[in-house]
Amino acid sequence: MSAGELLQQVRLIDPISATDRVVDVWIADGRIQQIAVEGIEVPQETTVRECNGLVLGPGLVDSYSHSGEPGREDAEPLDSLLAAARGGGFTRLAILPDTIGRLDNPSSIAFLRERCLQTAAVPSVSFWAGMFLYGGEGDFRSARLAELAELAQVEAVAGFADGEPLCNLVLMRRLLEYAKPYRLPVALYACDASVGGVMREGVDSIRCGLPGCSAIAHTAPLAALLEVVALTQTPVHIMRVSTQREVELIADAKRRQLPVTASTTWMHLLLDTTAIAPLAANTGGLADAYNPHLRLDPPLGTPSDRAALQQGVQTGIVDAIAVEHTPYTYEEKAVPFGVAPPGAVGLELALPLLWEGLVVSQKWTAIDLWRALSASAARCLQQKPAKIAPGEPAELVLFDPQAHWICDRDRLQSVANNTFWYNKSIPGRVVRVWYGQQQFASDR
Repeated sequence: MSAGELLQQVRLIDPISATDRVVDVWIADGRIQQIAVEGIEVPQETTVRECNGLVLGPGLVDSYSHSGEPGREDAEPLDSLLAAARGGGFTRLAILPDTIGRLDNPSSIAFLRERCLQTAAVPSVSFWAGMFLYGGEGDFRSARLAELAELAQVEAVAGFADGEPLCNLVLMRRLLEYAKPYRLPVALYACDASVGGVMREGVDSIRCGLPGCSAIAHTAPLAALLEVVALTQTPVHIMRVSTQREVELIADAKRRQLPVTASTTWMHLLLDTTAIAPLAANTGGLADAYNPHLRLDPPLGTPSDRAALQQGVQTGIVDAIAVEHTPYTYEEKAVPFGVAPPGAVGLELALPLLWEGLVVSQKWTAIDLWRALSASAARCLQQKPAKIAPGEPAELVLFDPQAHWICDRDRLQSVANNTFWYNKSIPGRVVRVWYGQQQFASDR
């Protein structure tokens, strides 16, 4: 046995056992060898690390993000995407199928899987298989079901998803009936894109002079989707929950014991429409002065939406937090807010900013946060969560909540820098990641 590494007096967060305590942890040969309050006897050549103030938890799991490769390597090649995931403490990553050359057939998925294996062993990458085949320009009017049976047999397929707005009841029912026998997750975004708008409708959208997107664009399709789930009893994961009413609908669905899980994105937990609105006072209401990195889909919610999402995740109504890392080039985002493509990067930012915004503020416990970013996120993918116990493989992340770093080109692992926090000081950083025999230390 190799000597490994002894982490002394580290704060251990384990959402499965609801543990939050200071212990010593010995890691060797890619496994957790021993956990004790103090006094572990280790070989003399063991590397000893004093970890006062550091946090150790299971590796994080991102339920869905976007890859620039293949086809959009200028925005984010695979090597920087995977490096960004490691840099943020993510040991598992699920990629949505909207690459150039969609992941809607076995050969496309096999190709990207091989590229990931050639690029890096960590994080472990799975793929959402595209559910539909489209006519021109992704037109839902010409959409038809992909070959679900073939896709279900492909190694590393996480489940079926598109990430596109879906409110067509005929397609919903047909999809859920056909997908049910394969026992894979089906992730759906309940949204009526015809409602339009670039900012959540309300006082702030009026103040900004930006077209408002009514919450009905998401709540009405979600209510319809839940009725289809009740009819088919096919397990569904509801992506991108963003409004208070959606949380209420999901809570009701779970009371009715419908087979649903749900996730929201990290930015919807930290920001709301007031993050956009203050700019109006300084720009004379000019919409093109607003930060395009706050242009998201779904839009940032109102303060009451954000509060409901925070409570929903904390209580487990909303199961998990997704990053939905969405890279763009500088030129794509250097446009007025209303025409900017929606999305922002976040794999390296989610843990430190959520810790600062929710744990340090005492809105959540550290266990609440780690559960939503690891164990619950893994279960949404029907994966076994990482366990922290002697003999278990080391799938761990060491986090320093006291460290500060500047989110700039020199420190970001991601090639893309389309984030609201660019050039700002970030409180907290990942120090090290373990994934079996693999170890990665932060070079920031």
